[in-house]
Amino acid sequence: MASPHPQNFLRLGAFALGLCSTAAMADGISSYGTPGLIDMPSATTTADGTFAFTTAAMPNEYRHTMHFQITPRLSGVFRYSILKEYFSNSIGGDLFDRSFDIHYQLRKESTNMPALAIGLRDFGGTGIYGAEYLVATKHFGERFTVTGGIGWGRLGSYGGFTNPLGVIDDRFKTRPGFSGIGETGRISLNRMFRGDAAFFGGIEYQLNDRTRLVAEYSSDAYTTEVAQMGYDHRTPFNFGIDYRATKNMTLSAFTIGGAQFGAKLSYTLDPRSPRFPGGTERPVDPILPRGDLAALGWSVADTDANRARLMTALSRQGLGLESYAQDGTRARIVIDNPHFPAAAEALGRTARAMSNTLPPEIESFEITLSSGGLPLSRTTLRRADMAELEHAWDGSWQSFVRADFADAADRLPPDAGVYPKYDWSILPYYSLGLFDPDSPLRYDLGAQFAGKYSILPGLSVSGVVRQKLVGNLDSSTRLSNSVLPHVRSDQTLYDKTSGPKLTLLTADYLFRPGRNLYGRLSAGYFEQMYAGVSGEVLWYPVESRLALGAELNYVAQRDYEGGFGLADYRVGTGHVSGYYDFGKGYVGQLDVGRYLAGDWGATVSFDREFDNGFRVGAFFTLTDVSFDDFGEGSFDKGIRISIPVDWLSSTPGKGQVAQTIRPVQRDGGARVSIANRLYGEVRAGNANELEDRWGKFWR
Repeated sequence: MASPHPQNFLRLGAFALGLCSTAAMADGISSYGTPGLIDMPSATTTADGTFAFTTAAMPNEYRHTMHFQITPRLSGVFRYSILKEYFSNSIGGDLFDRSFDIHYQLRKESTNMPALAIGLRDFGGTGIYGAEYLVATKHFGERFTVTGGIGWGRLGSYGGFTNPLGVIDDRFKTRPGFSGIGETGRISLNRMFRGDAAFFGGIEYQLNDRTRLVAEYSSDAYTTEVAQMGYDHRTPFNFGIDYRATKNMTLSAFTIGGAQFGAKLSYTLDPRSPRFPGGTERPVDPILPRGDLAALGWSVADTDANRARLMTALSRQGLGLESYAQDGTRARIVIDNPHFPAAAEALGRTARAMSNTLPPEIESFEITLSSGGLPLSRTTLRRADMAELEHAWDGSWQSFVRADFADAADRLPPDAGVYPKYDWSILPYYSLGLFDPDSPLRYDLGAQFAGKYSILPGLSVSGVVRQKLVGNLDSSTRLSNSVLPHVRSDQTLYDKTSGPKLTLLTADYLFRPGRNLYGRLSAGYFEQMYAGVSGEVLWYPVESRLALGAELNYVAQRDYEGGFGLADYRVGTGHVSGYYDFGKGYVGQLDVGRYLAGDWGATVSFDREFDNGFRVGAFFTLTDVSFDDFGEGSFDKGIRISIPVDWLSSTPGKGQVAQTIRPVQRDGGARVSIANRLYGEVRAGNANELEDRWGKFWR
């Protein structure tokens, strides 16, 4: 083994010690998508909750990454890489690689001490980028940054020396190799921090507000690229320049190994910064003084007139009045909110409408939120508080404290003429097919007709028909090689129909079986691949962070034509589920039960939600299907992102642009898609969710 090269690392940092300046400093993103230099990681983090999307191009190699700062110290990366002619010396062909990284800052930087971070690179993919590291970073003034660390795996392949962890156990001295494609997707604990170690480091110099110069000493020998892709590795020193073209976009150029040139584009996105921060909601009339209302002569006994005025005011706000009743000095209503993503905003606009349309003798407002006719929760507000707090500097917080939240297991009967009702829309749709080696990105674009006929509160029939206009999802020729029932791996067969597709047609009944309980019964065509019957019950007290649920389904696989026919495959599935709101936007979920392929296991999900409805999460599923039987990927896992339409357009609306990213879609751990599972339907009315978005109450 070669001797270590600490002198090279020391030379990189010596020049920067003690120097300082006044230029603005922003830490960089490496070509691997993690906080870092060029290829080497650093101990920095990005801003909490932000994304960094990076595309790096090198000779015969492309890395596309999505980095998310999960917490102030923890970040994760999903990477999709294309290595051209990777197999040219053996079977021939390109390698399409999916991998995950984790980066955790153990200690923040202080005046006298550097930041310290630990990381795992490609810990659940093919392992071609597999590495671990411990790294420190220190800023000197506002221009210079020095980074130094020790790495294992690929980061221990140049200038390597005997693993110092070998003093703990001799097994740390040897790193097992990668056994083949069947191991893809597994977390290989037996390789982590094993084998030779090596030093790496670098310096960054902020030339001005837009330009950064970077030099690094790389401990990656690029052994595989040299052997199989024609890389020329002449030196461990890499050099680069970053240019911040806009607030969010950075362009970079760099050298690798003294002989390869590369380019990189990075784009950062902050979910808390929508395109139109102020929004474009319809303005709300200020609350009128009671004396002015008294002069209008409205009679508290004229219930029909009071209801008509309120219904007109709510309709102008995009809200539906389903029920109205008066009880002494109290007005009780049920509203349907199809318009505002934040239920708190719907409550605030409803309470102000009541203040301006009801006789002054009405002292309290009891507002029941409903979704699809299902009563979610009841909020009681004092009319005097509304007038007092409308212009108070802390009116948002004070109004929440003074509000009373309660369960709404019983609801007022609907007013005459409210039901039945019908809603419909014609909108564009998209569908993506990702990571097929023959074509890594496939898509369909088209028009979607959606309709809903609500017969009674909670009882409805819904349908969705799609017509593709352009796309190439139907061009895939790959056939499933799964040894399990093909419950998902035959998806490409369903994409080949060119005519209109019935993607959903269900009858649903949402009801309240008791206090703190919610129920759902559904039957019909749930999605493109499955039809059947489904039942669900959810326990979710209105002020609880914990919810518990159970679901049973019996489904049949649909035929490939998108019509009403069914295939022979039938299966019973079901899960018991636990949901917990940890606060500050973090939500966890555990589902245990039987999946579509007949396998038994559990799915663990963890999401971060922002107050504007932007959501990003990750999940994994382990079942009694062996890694070998599951096939490539070893077990189901992925990332999901949901962007509210109003975040993109500024126009209030409950729509979402959602995408789930799986490294590979197989048959193990698969569930049927149900459009209105109860937790998602009910959560908007929970007091904790209302509190998180109560800033919208006076919007």
